[in-house]
Amino acid sequence: MTADEERDRWEMQPDVGVGPLRFGMSSAEVAQALFVSGPQSRVGGDYDQENFPGGVKAFYDEGTLACVALDAVIGPQVFLADFPLAGSHPGQGQQFLLDHAAEYGNWILFTSDGSLALTDLGILLRDQQVGKARLSRPLFVKKEWLESQYCRDHLPLEGVTD
Repeated sequence: MTADEERDRWEMQPDVGVGPLRFGMSSAEVAQALFVSGPQSRVGGDYDQENFPGGVKAFYDEGTLACVALDAVIGPQVFLADFPLAGSHPGQGQQFLLDHAAEYGNWILFTSDGSLALTDLGILLRDQQVGKARLSRPLFVKKEWLESQYCRDHLPLEGVTD
């Protein structure tokens, strides 16, 4: 059995959420949906971030869920047209998203760090350093939040494998 067969598989619903998580949930509702008592850690500041077991990070805007980031290795896997968004080679991930956008007419956004987003689907694909390799790390973002400059400049560039 491969590591990918062992990880949870989540479905994404553009501008609604991913897996059991729905945009607009409170921190307590996120913990309940993940079947945990609460986050492992919290990061405050201009935006709130909570780190949950299993490679899930939640970002809140005014106290409600606005973004979910999944670890490239241990986070749940999400597929877009049979392509694994977590843990792929970053170049392949970007090319897949570009091809998907060309075929389906998705809106493309490049962030200042060179990450690629399909804004109408609420997918932002970033890189994560894992040992000597770089792997794709998907973020699922509420559409209006993804399109804000603040979001593009402040969401994490890298994940840390727990």
